[in-house]
Amino acid sequence: MVDSASILTFLIVSFSLALVLIMKRDTIPPQMKRYLALIAIVMVGVSFFLIVYSFLRV
Repeated sequence: MVDSASILTFLIVSFSLALVLIMKRDTIPPQMKRYLALIAIVMVGVSFFLIVYSFLRV
């Protein structure tokens, strides 16, 4: 059984990371920007999967 509180926490963290990266894109060094963007894309993708999974789990 998947805990809905942990899913919600992961959603908030992943979307917050993506938002911070978008807002601070000018101040992040280019070498770090690529890796952070890839991590954010993967986290947001997993978040969408978890949203769909939680709807279908009922």
